[in-house]
Amino acid sequence: MEHAPAWLVNSLIYLGAAVLAVPVARALGLGSVLGYLAAGIVIGPAGLGLVSEVQDILHFAEFGVVLMLFLVGLELEPRRLWSLRRPIFGWGSVQMLGCTALLFVAGVVAGADWRLSLVAALGLALSSTAIALQVMGERNLLGTPGGRAGFSILLFQDIAAIPILALMPLLATSAVDETVGPSARLLEAGRIVGTIAAIVLGGRLLLRPVLRWIARSRSPEVFTAGALLLVVATAMLMLSVGLSMALGAFLAGVLLADSEFRRELEADLEPFKGLLLGLFFIAVGMSIDFEVLRASPASIAALVVGLLAIKGLVIWWLARTIGLAPAERPVFTLLLAQGGEFAFVVFQAAAGARVLAPATASLLVGAVAISMLLGPLLLAAVDRWLLPRWQVPRRLPEISDPQDAPVIIAGFGRYGQIVARLLASQGIATTLLDHDADMVEAARAFGSPVFYGDARRLDLLRIAGAERAKVLVVAVDDVEQSLAIVELARAHFPHLELVVRARDVTHWNALRDRGVVRVQRELFESSLQSGATVLEVLGMESSEAQRQVGRFREHNIALFERMYPHHKDRARLIAVVREGREQFEQQMAQEREAASISTNVPDRPGKR
Repeated sequence: MEHAPAWLVNSLIYLGAAVLAVPVARALGLGSVLGYLAAGIVIGPAGLGLVSEVQDILHFAEFGVVLMLFLVGLELEPRRLWSLRRPIFGWGSVQMLGCTALLFVAGVVAGADWRLSLVAALGLALSSTAIALQVMGERNLLGTPGGRAGFSILLFQDIAAIPILALMPLLATSAVDETVGPSARLLEAGRIVGTIAAIVLGGRLLLRPVLRWIARSRSPEVFTAGALLLVVATAMLMLSVGLSMALGAFLAGVLLADSEFRRELEADLEPFKGLLLGLFFIAVGMSIDFEVLRASPASIAALVVGLLAIKGLVIWWLARTIGLAPAERPVFTLLLAQGGEFAFVVFQAAAGARVLAPATASLLVGAVAISMLLGPLLLAAVDRWLLPRWQVPRRLPEISDPQDAPVIIAGFGRYGQIVARLLASQGIATTLLDHDADMVEAARAFGSPVFYGDARRLDLLRIAGAERAKVLVVAVDDVEQSLAIVELARAHFPHLELVVRARDVTHWNALRDRGVVRVQRELFESSLQSGATVLEVLGMESSEAQRQVGRFREHNIALFERMYPHHKDRARLIAVVREGREQFEQQMAQEREAASISTNVPDRPGKR
């Protein structure tokens, strides 16, 4: 391969290492991340030496983290992100400040200069967004309390990386930065604010029209290129003012989270994200400087153990304070205790500003890389020896045999069970899916053939027979999961008739926004029957109570249809609700008054 171009040779090496290492790691129960890290060590300078330009590939592979945060942003509508502001800035700030303070104190006690201790503490306090989100996604933990708390903390860390990087020049002992006057700093701050404002306004005013224009070309590859261009351009814009590329991509994703292109963007970018994230982990494995580790084994061991121990204590305490279940705490703690990819950037910036000596920066980078390498190993050990003692529900085999029933029911809780039993009584076959292992086992014990599977996954829906079925009943309890299933079904199985359970008015409106017309509010009918019972107890005839309930049902459904066009305009929505209620109540009052008068009018003379 002497005449082969370097990029072709390197591509062969990276792909070959990943294809060999990852399946072996997954087969051993160690996860794909550890497989990528091990592959990087083997092909890197410390192993076979097949690749030497580690830093170049690490910078390129960071784009995988950028794509990952863009896709994470696509899952968070601005309204949902605003609802997470307290955990993001509450739990996130507690984790960041607590870990930084304890690591700083440990460094000062060990005899290090306060500047070095502060930089090391700030960098080591960061966790790996890439590894944590990858592992939580593989384990379907993002919807759990621990997953939501972990995501909030990781997002705060990504935001905190900006002031941390801005702090590096201020800590430098060089006099160069002292010449920067207040006006220059004010101008720099203005550039940062202006860039963020441009992304927000551009996302609202320009991104969707541009994507619609690209989509009209009806060329899938051009739309994919446009999606990549969007992420690259946003990342470059943020980088030009010294901000985090990943944070800029996340912001762009949030701005497109409620657009009609959300699912198509996810489908187009997911393969690129997976490949580049794998390349990033390979580059991390290659970047471990084993020469520095061999020269200072005691120092590196102390750093790694101290890092994991101090962060682990803070995060475990935080998990208890948040109220996470005991079974969730070990995974939550391990995922956040290891070092993070942004630490590499922080330590490189500190070395460039001459806050850290090159050897010290290499030592810290080595400690972070080793902690990222140990994380999946410790996680595998926790899975094998610790979690079984807490009787964590085991993961059941997922649905694997193709089904062909005309009806699929996603969610077999109290709502889905009633629908399934009614259909069974009419001899209609159904495919039942649920993602709660305890629920599946309990249902099977009572003779219900429920399959274990997450209906948000396209492959499982296909196996469940969605391409041949006629009806999909979405009976899951979680609102976000419900909307995700609906969007997936409408995108890939447009022939399916959707019957969806709605928790409340907000969920009902969100389903209508997605084109679902057969929406049933879960407590509506039972609440009406309770109201009818109260009327009967108070003396109303049963037939009359049912008639009044029917009239109220018709009025309420009609009012919902009147409310729907205004559900994003709070003032108008309130006006429509008040007007509808007042009109109905006045009409009913007039009818009661008329009925009362008619029953009290005496017979006219001669009337028989």
